Amino acid sequence: MSTENTHRFVSRITRETLAIILAGGQGSRLKELTAWRAKPSVPFGGKFRIIDFPLSNCVNSGIRRIAVATQYKSHSLIRHIQQGWGHFRGEFGEFVELMPAQQRIKDNWYLGTADAIYQNLDILRVHNPEYILVLAGDHIYKMDYGAMLAKHVENQADLTVGCFEVPVEEAKAFGVMAVDENNRVIEFAEKPENPQHSPGNPDCALASMGIYIFNKDFLFEQLIRDADDPNSSRDFGKDIIPHVVDKYRAFAYSFNYKEEQSQTYWRDVGTLDAFWKANQELIGVSPELNLYDDIWPIWTYQEQLPPAKFVFDDDERRGMAVDSMVSGGCIISGAKVSHSLLFSNVRVNSYSLIEDSVILPEVVIGQNCIIKNAVIDKGTQIPAGTKIGVDRAEDKKNFRVSEGGIVLVTSDMIGPKKHTVR
Repeated sequence: MSTENTHRFVSRITRETLAIILAGGQGSRLKELTAWRAKPSVPFGGKFRIIDFPLSNCVNSGIRRIAVATQYKSHSLIRHIQQGWGHFRGEFGEFVELMPAQQRIKDNWYLGTADAIYQNLDILRVHNPEYILVLAGDHIYKMDYGAMLAKHVENQADLTVGCFEVPVEEAKAFGVMAVDENNRVIEFAEKPENPQHSPGNPDCALASMGIYIFNKDFLFEQLIRDADDPNSSRDFGKDIIPHVVDKYRAFAYSFNYKEEQSQTYWRDVGTLDAFWKANQELIGVSPELNLYDDIWPIWTYQEQLPPAKFVFDDDERRGMAVDSMVSGGCIISGAKVSHSLLFSNVRVNSYSLIEDSVILPEVVIGQNCIIKNAVIDKGTQIPAGTKIGVDRAEDKKNFRVSEGGIVLVTSDMIGPKKHTVR
């Protein structure tokens, strides 16, 4: 098949696909970062939120019919999608549609990932896609779904599962699959104690990315069957996928960003350490996630802000940033920022030092502060003279300290609890 014909083939498939992003998770391992927002709404990368990555992947892949299922503390997530993703043209059959938990069946909220889609079957029937792409809304990655959809059709699959290789020890936190020589899935286990290794690679296992492609009618049949099973936990990884693997045509689609095109990238930012590390990686000279990529851009709500500003140039009071990313609206006033990432509208006052830290939007850092190896949540005001990341014992008294030594500071830890939507 020629390149032009292949492109048209993939374009036709993506037009016939509806993506459903499951964005209702609490993300409790992020601790206080998700106390007042859903995990997909957590800021990432200087100006984005986590949900922007699967949404951008859909748009860049040519999928412009997208539903976002929300549940846990979803106000900031819904507001962000309305502000940043409301430009789709309904008359062209494209949309980003919110599907909040609304007790559409009986009096239950979403009971699991599979139930989140089951409760919206009537809506999906109206849209009537040929294929349904199920995505997690809480990972940072770049991926062309068009290639995976084309492979799904080529294999005449009922289900295709996106997967990638991880070290065997890490695989215990994922759904793990075994495949034959044709990449047909012959076994699937959710978070197994003893994960099977990949074919020919005893050190790694094939882990599910939480990305699934179903033929529409087949998915509906499986969801209805699962809803009638009183013993089901209503979860894709625990219930739907193992049942399909045993009885139908399920294939694995291997995702390996080191071998595929430049736009492929994947990170799980489910813990404070992982969140801090993934943001810190962006500061590098040639990070694996290239936010300056014109071919595969990440889209988001773009707030209109003035440029970042650095003021004062005295020997002991010099506004500067080294090996850092500083977003619009920031003012570095006679302070030093080193190997850190500052989101929008951050103010760092004189004689302060910021090192190896991630500072979320609208933070104000007073004079004579030292902040190292920290994540400062949105809207926090750090009093003058505060030291964070210097004395671990003292940090543990006042803040959250992760296993890797990263200090999380939120506004509720500094002053009176405001319970502010972030």
